[in-house]
Amino acid sequence: MMSRIERSWASNWWWTIDRWFISAIAALMVLGVVLTLAGSPPVAERLGLSPFHFVNRQIFYLVPAGLLMFATSLLSPREVRRAALLLFAVSMAMIFASLLWGVEIKGARRWIYGIQPSEFVKPAFVILAAWAFSEGAKRNEMPGNILAMLLLPATIAPLMMQPDFGQTMLISVVWAGLFFMAGLHWIWVAGIGGIGMIGVFAAYRWLSHVRARIDKFLYPESATPGTTSTFQVDTAMESFLSGGWLGKGPGEGTYKRILPDSHTDFIFAVTGEEFGVLACIFLMSIFAFIVLRGLIMSSRNEDPFCRFATAGLVMLFGVQSAINMAVNLKLAPAKGMTLPFISYGGSSLISIGIAMGFLLAVTRKRPKSEIAEPIRP
Repeated sequence: MMSRIERSWASNWWWTIDRWFISAIAALMVLGVVLTLAGSPPVAERLGLSPFHFVNRQIFYLVPAGLLMFATSLLSPREVRRAALLLFAVSMAMIFASLLWGVEIKGARRWIYGIQPSEFVKPAFVILAAWAFSEGAKRNEMPGNILAMLLLPATIAPLMMQPDFGQTMLISVVWAGLFFMAGLHWIWVAGIGGIGMIGVFAAYRWLSHVRARIDKFLYPESATPGTTSTFQVDTAMESFLSGGWLGKGPGEGTYKRILPDSHTDFIFAVTGEEFGVLACIFLMSIFAFIVLRGLIMSSRNEDPFCRFATAGLVMLFGVQSAINMAVNLKLAPAKGMTLPFISYGGSSLISIGIAMGFLLAVTRKRPKSEIAEPIRP
């Protein structure tokens, strides 16, 4: 155990970091490997791969995700902003490149060189939006709120061009939460909410894939039984019912053998079948603990940027988790959203590692002199 009087960087990191966050994130990482081991072998076999192909790759991606999380947790608030700005610029450039030269999968161009850039935009966007809102709160002469309002359409416009409606909705919801935290007038809140509703109706009216997903969710009886539009969510519900409270046992699940995305979008359903509803509740409690602790720490933080950044990052983490689990439980239309640290996916895993590193960095215990920036003429 490192001494409190030791002045090394390692000792300073250990005694200023939130160890509850570290423990909860480590638990999710371990559970992610275990649940990937449960849900991915049937998918690998259908693709003609080794049964543990996705398990090995999940562990492989955990290494850079963990290293990046640790490295970003060492940053100061100023360095977090700089890193986020660099990450945002590179990710947006890759999104535009994917529109031109990316691989088209299921009618969308979201991948380039095996990377999904939209995953890395999310944590960077949250930090930049928090920075803009906090500057607007601290300095009246700084047009921070205007910059934050311009940042949202500049970010979601290329995402809609891919198209990626799920990530667009996620970013918009988190931005709206930060907007509400900024304490702006209710007229602005109503106006932004109205624009959001108009955007949803416009997407439903003119984007066929969005309309198809919403219609199949609202009117499942109109879909042909057994079609790909309803097959996965119907099978996921059967998985939960089959598992009951305690589950069938590790490796004993049967519905995962016919679920195409049992290792990614529907790994929560595999958890319900093999480990039971109680295990699902335990997994949900870990996600809830991270979100609630983050919101409590945000409310107690005196620095505006750290307060906004903490709240934004845990909202990003919590909303994405809630969407994935809601889709599995047939409570929301299918979004293609991964469950953080649990679902298989290299870009998603590394991105959420960076986001949690940012979260650890802005929640570290620091003297005010290290947080505040000197104001120069």
